[in-house]
Amino acid sequence: MLTALQLRAARALAGVDQRQLAEMAGLSVPTIQRMEASDGVIRGNVDSLTKIIAALDKAGIELIVEGAVSAGGGRGVRLKAEAPTLDNADRPSSGAHTPKAPR
Repeated sequence: MLTALQLRAARALAGVDQRQLAEMAGLSVPTIQRMEASDGVIRGNVDSLTKIIAALDKAGIELIVEGAVSAGGGRGVRLKAEAPTLDNADRPSSGAHTPKAPR
C-alpha cells in the first residue's frame, strides 16, 4: 500500500516534479496529481500504481512499507506511526537550533 505522503516524499527524494514522474511512469500528470491529493492510502488502478513504483525504483527510491526494515541500506524517509504536530514555537528557526528554556 502506497500513501499520498509516501509518494510526495519519494518524488522529492528522486528530485523530480509531477510532470517528470508522469513521463517516467508513462502516466498523465492529472493521474499523478490525483494520487498525491489522495487522503491516506492511494486507491486507484493497480497498473498505474505498479508503474509509479517501478519508475521510483528505477530512480533509486525504495518504498518502505509500515513495519518493514530497509534491506538496501541506503538513505530514506520514514514517517513515525504517530508523528507529533509541531506548533510554531517548536519549529526550528532559520538554520541554528536554539534550545527552548524549560517551562
